[in-house]
Amino acid sequence: MNRCRPIHQFAIPFMIAALFLAAGPRPVAAGLVDVPRSLKVGGVERTYRLHVPPAYDGVRPLPLLLLFHGGGGQGAGMARLSGMNQVADRNGFLVAYPDGLNRHWNDGRSVVRGADDDAFVRALIDDLSSRYKVDPRRIYATGISNGGFFSEHLVCAMPDRIAAAAMVAATMSVEQYSGCRPGRAVPVLFILGVEDPLVPWQGGTIGLKRGPIRQLLKDRGKAVSAAQSVAYWVKNNGCSPVPAVSVLPDADPRDGTRIRKEAYQSTPGGAPVVLYAIDGGGHCWPGGRQYLPERIIGRTSRDINASEVIWEFFAGQSLR
Repeated sequence: MNRCRPIHQFAIPFMIAALFLAAGPRPVAAGLVDVPRSLKVGGVERTYRLHVPPAYDGVRPLPLLLLFHGGGGQGAGMARLSGMNQVADRNGFLVAYPDGLNRHWNDGRSVVRGADDDAFVRALIDDLSSRYKVDPRRIYATGISNGGFFSEHLVCAMPDRIAAAAMVAATMSVEQYSGCRPGRAVPVLFILGVEDPLVPWQGGTIGLKRGPIRQLLKDRGKAVSAAQSVAYWVKNNGCSPVPAVSVLPDADPRDGTRIRKEAYQSTPGGAPVVLYAIDGGGHCWPGGRQYLPERIIGRTSRDINASEVIWEFFAGQSLR
């Protein structure tokens, strides 16, 4: 696994999930999408979708990326929002888009508890590994909002299976901050909007504070600040508290955002911690579509493609 080097739910209700606008595997076949698949976990039917890149030959094991939708969403919508299939085709990795039970993930917050999603993820990994050549040392978790909090939960709950995590529009819930004990250095990446109206940069209550749908999207638990979230992982991973900082080029001046990248260097045996702080950015997937109006979720940055950034980060990480 690479060391740190200079490099820089939240639930959206069903009525909003439609605006977000699931592919099952076939043995040794590539480019499969939009073919739903299911498996039983604890007597409950769970569903997911899989994208198999052209590079898959059924012989060489490929990395597996688990991409989790936000609250109220579904796997199919996450594939469209992220454009991760295209990144997988260019780089040769499998992408699974799981569907949350009732469109939500049990990420450890007291307000979103429910299904045994840890068991689902373990069963999903086992199911895919039995059908496809999956590299067990290169399984990654990422997602937006509730899916981002859940990705972070997974490296806390099953550090033996998930090599690294990337969180978009998700910091750390207060429950994660006080209870996460992965027992190893975990490579983590945050992509956070400084003006996120749902997951506050400075910490506090998750949910909308104003607007026409505030009553539907308020009080989804509490999160610590972006700085506290990063500091938790910097300490866990043995990184220097002083990051290498760079300001990225303003690739699209029209989007009203600028991005600062912070990368934290560790001692040997550690793991990287990287933050992309998006000044002017909202509760969005950078480079993805503006799935809800700016007045509700804020601006989507066009200065980076989050899917490409996430894979670039994951590509250098593996379980030891």
